[in-house]
Amino acid sequence: MESGYLTILIYIGAVVFLSAAILGMSAWVGVKRPTREKLSPYECGIQPVGDARERFSISFYLVGMLFILFDVEAVFLYPWAVVYKELKWFGFTEMLLYILILLAGYVYIWKKGALDWSR
Repeated sequence: MESGYLTILIYIGAVVFLSAAILGMSAWVGVKRPTREKLSPYECGIQPVGDARERFSISFYLVGMLFILFDVEAVFLYPWAVVYKELKWFGFTEMLLYILILLAGYVYIWKKGALDWSR
């Protein structure tokens, strides 16, 4: 039992040592020639405008959280599709109920205006 934990401990130690060695060698050997162009932030090829610490609208965060929420819930459809034939009608009705609840939540946030960018 201890040999299993010892193997994992040795592996973790080797990973930490190797990571530190690679980062250390890169910092020590790497060429450092900073220029104004290299130190400027890169924004898809266009010149940066404004402050990097500018505040975003709360709608940006809300839409992001809603996307993650509905995306994660859509992931539950994949395991259901794999075992669909084994579940028969029970699985179909349960997934139909799940999708209806998900759709009700989507309609609710749509009616509340959470997805409206123009306000």
